[in-house]
Amino acid sequence: MHNRDWVDSGASSPGVVTTEGARADVLGTGSAGADGGLVDGVTRLGAGGGPEAPVAWRVPAALSARVPAEQRGSGREDVRLLVSRGCAVSHHAFRELPGQLRAGDVLVVNTSMTLPAAVNGRVGGERVVVHFSTRGEDGRWAVELRAPGGPGVTGPRPGGPAGAVVRLPGGRALVLEEPLGPSAGSRLWWARAPEPVPELLRRYGRPIRYGYTERDQPLSAYQTVFAAPSPDGNGSAEMPSAARPFTAALVAELVRRGVLFAPLSLHTGVASAEVHEPPYPERFAVPAATAWLVNAVRAARGGDLASGGRVIAVGTTAVRALESAAGDDGVVRPAGGWTDLVVTPRRGVRVVDGLLTGLHEPQASHLLMLEAVAGREALRRGYEAALRERYLWHEFGDVHLILPDEERNAPNCSSNEW
Repeated sequence: MHNRDWVDSGASSPGVVTTEGARADVLGTGSAGADGGLVDGVTRLGAGGGPEAPVAWRVPAALSARVPAEQRGSGREDVRLLVSRGCAVSHHAFRELPGQLRAGDVLVVNTSMTLPAAVNGRVGGERVVVHFSTRGEDGRWAVELRAPGGPGVTGPRPGGPAGAVVRLPGGRALVLEEPLGPSAGSRLWWARAPEPVPELLRRYGRPIRYGYTERDQPLSAYQTVFAAPSPDGNGSAEMPSAARPFTAALVAELVRRGVLFAPLSLHTGVASAEVHEPPYPERFAVPAATAWLVNAVRAARGGDLASGGRVIAVGTTAVRALESAAGDDGVVRPAGGWTDLVVTPRRGVRVVDGLLTGLHEPQASHLLMLEAVAGREALRRGYEAALRERYLWHEFGDVHLILPDEERNAPNCSSNEW
């Protein structure tokens, strides 16, 4: 998952970039910031609108989903679905999703394909694993060099140095040119490759894997049913995982019931596995048809959210892209290029009514986005329920459907209006 509120539709390669966290950890202490949210890598989910004491929660290692759902049960739909409607929480199987939506709802989905973005390499006599993250406008790629760890997993490694040659399979090589961050120790570096990287990845790459997974998986395990090839071969370094439980049969059932689908793309970069960092700019595109459909659904319902169609993003990537294309007036316009938008409770959401997402770690910056959509108390209650009922975390884990509280006078729960 993310920091300024702007969208540049024709920008050159972003300069200073960072990325999002991906590790379960203990929630720390500290003071809340202006958003009442992320401060020094700590997410605070107290009740109410102002600074609160942190909720002391952590994700036990036993709640990491170590293999895909189809290897634990009968299929991709065999994950659990936590539903938050305001502060009310209910528990379902993901295949029951059609019963949680209604005709006229629009699901906004990310069609970015997952790339086999990890490639073995060497820097001098040192073995490394190269994680290819993002292609810049000038043809260079943002890469992270990782140190091989246990079977199939990697650990952190200092970035650089400038001028280092990374030897790759088949006689290929990368040249590290400059860090993406302000310091020489930046984790991500711009690198020059002598040939198209998508072809290199196709021949020698494998999906990026983190230590909480049990074993390597084929690339097909990291593709969603919505994934479509990009004309230039670009894609996501890591799977837009909220859509993973969908199957063709479930999509057909949703369409039969009158649920609409609106595609967009946002190519995700490499997450930070050890440090929770804010997001860096990512390439996105919101097509004209999607902008028209979202605007039409919102216009048709007027101010009656309880009876009209709702705009529900499938994944935080879909939120980031769609909100990047929305003006201050809440109208979505066709847009594309780079976005470094971060959605916080202070910024709020202008278009998205609900969100289907995975379960995020206590320090993940994505929780600010979830708080902006759900409201702090609803989010706190949802995560307490997920821990109590032993939901599974990470890309192969269970999912969380956040829907608006349509009962404006619901007791003991703040709304998602900020």
